[in-house]
Amino acid sequence: MSTIGWVGLGNMGRPMTANLVKAGHTVNGFDLVPEAVAAAAEHGVNPVKSIAEAVAGADIVFTMLPKGEHARTAYLEPDGVLANADTKTLLVDSSTIDFDSARVLHAEAAKAGFRLIDGPVSGGVTGAEAGTLTFMLGGSDADVEEARPFIEAMAGNIFHAGGDAAGQAAKIVNNMMLSISLQGVVEGAVLADRFGLDPKVFHDIAKVSSGDSWPLRTWYPVPGVTTTAAANNDFKPGFAAALMHKDVGLALAGAETQGVDLPAATLVHAQLQKLMDEDLGGLDTSALIRNIDPNAEGLPK
Repeated sequence: MSTIGWVGLGNMGRPMTANLVKAGHTVNGFDLVPEAVAAAAEHGVNPVKSIAEAVAGADIVFTMLPKGEHARTAYLEPDGVLANADTKTLLVDSSTIDFDSARVLHAEAAKAGFRLIDGPVSGGVTGAEAGTLTFMLGGSDADVEEARPFIEAMAGNIFHAGGDAAGQAAKIVNNMMLSISLQGVVEGAVLADRFGLDPKVFHDIAKVSSGDSWPLRTWYPVPGVTTTAAANNDFKPGFAAALMHKDVGLALAGAETQGVDLPAATLVHAQLQKLMDEDLGGLDTSALIRNIDPNAEGLPK
């Protein structure tokens, strides 16, 4: 099997690397947080103390970092990936970052003689643990095919979205659409309740009618209606509001550079900001219902 360099062993990177180890690969893992490295080591990752050690001798390098600024640092600083990896090594950034940062990484990697794919994922920690993530890849056909066998150990779906930064674009737009749909669901759930409708009956009606959507079927924000909803578990995060706030913010930033007005996304971002301002970003995104009904069932008191 192959040697994989991995930078970023947080909530997503840790289970993703565990699946690569299960697939028989050697994974050399680095993170700035020693506890994260130690936790990954418990699942078979070879712990290293620097990016240079992580990328040494690697057939492919993955990065999974919180923000564009972190990805830029990891790739572009003197102790980073581009300064220490072999140019034959394929690079995959699976962080969810802004479109412009993704384009900078592609440009700087090419200038330094590297091949790079932007490959953000959807599916959250649950999907990372189960190895069922959706990967959205931006890069050349040949590079995507070279990366595919490695990604398959972590993925349920793999999409080649297009060229440089296309993976980031697809991820950002998808999550923006999800947030807008969810805002409609939380508003509808509260209004249906005020009208005296039984939540399960209303949900079943909407599910087979024009009000249907993925968040309605999966994240309905009332306990006891859908088994996969965070509302059943005190709104503990399947997808934290803070992460959705970040992703919608990335969509708005990208829209500004592209000259596109996004009124619905702007509204949802403001609603998510309310949760952030009240230090509730750690709740599930469906806790948006709190802004419509502060006393909604299932919310932590």
